[in-house]
Order: sequence, then structure tokens, then C-alpha cells
Amino acid sequence: MRSSYAVADQWLRLRKDVLQAPDGQALPPCPVIEHPDWVDVIALTADLNIVLVDQYRHSVTSVRTEFPAGTVDDGEEPLAAIQRELLEETGYASDDWHLLGSAPVYPALQTNRIYSFLALNARPVGGQALDEGEVIDAYELPLAEFIEKVVAGAIELPALQLAGLWWLSARLTGRGVPGISIPFP
Repeated sequence: MRSSYAVADQWLRLRKDVLQAPDGQALPPCPVIEHPDWVDVIALTADLNIVLVDQYRHSVTSVRTEFPAGTVDDGEEPLAAIQRELLEETGYASDDWHLLGSAPVYPALQTNRIYSFLALNARPVGGQALDEGEVIDAYELPLAEFIEKVVAGAIELPALQLAGLWWLSARLTGRGVPGISIPFP
């Protein structure tokens, strides 16, 4: 295998691997996107409001509603990363954290995983501490209203965050997969 990099910065490394089949035949180049692992959180207040962020996303040229999220820094554990991201993006914190699930993001092309968490009894503890270039509006929405808006299409979450919402639903109701009950730890 031979590899070369077209892009290599702190956020993205785009690699092209040239592979060889076991019989020696050269295979078409395989692109690989190296990302740090990602984290996101469904943060619920004691009143069952969900903490959301609205953020401009240039790739789709629109402001998007999302769960607080970010990347795992080198040497950082996913839980520490999402606790940091929740505080930085929203000014909220929680002492009651649960891992909802983790999975490869896009194993056909990407190297990273996403870790989705649930934070209960989230509460404001300070102001935002945004990174340079970030413009994020953080706010609460009643969870029932949020779910209604997602179902109606008024809020369109990123696909990976929909998976986190499904994981939460499956754990809380045991109805995520017919015939399987998953106890919430």
C-alpha cells in the first residue's frame, strides 16, 4: 500500500491509498478522510427542555439547528470532550452523563467515530466561550415541541444526530427495535 496526502491540517487529512489485491493486481486509488472523533449531546434541563444550538454551516449555506457537538482533541476522552463542548458552545453543564452509543461515522471513506451522549439536569453555569470564527446561538426548547418540529420537518437535524435521537428513544422506550428491550443504565 502507498499513501499520499492531498490535504493535511488540524481538521482534515485527505489521503489517497493505492492498494494491491492479493494476486498483485493494482486496485483503483482509495480516498480516505482522516478526522478526529466527534461527540454530540442531547442535553436536557430539569424541566425537560432540550439545549440546542443554531450555527451557520457554510457547506450548505444556511443556519442549522443542531445538538451541541465537536471534536475530540488528541489525548482527550470522548466524555471530557463533550462536557467541554457543551460548556463552550452553550454555557451549560451537567453532572449526569450517559453514553447513548458510538459508531463509525462513514466507514466507506472516514476513519473517525461519533460518540452520542445524554446529559440530564443540564443548567446554565456561565457564558459561551466560542472558538475563533464560531457564531452560535444557544437556546432551550421544550423537548415535546422539539420532537414535534423534527417529525414535522421544521427542524432538520444532521443524520448523525438523528441517530443519537433514535438511540435515546430506543433506550427510554425499549421500542427502538421491535421485540428488543434495552434497559437504560
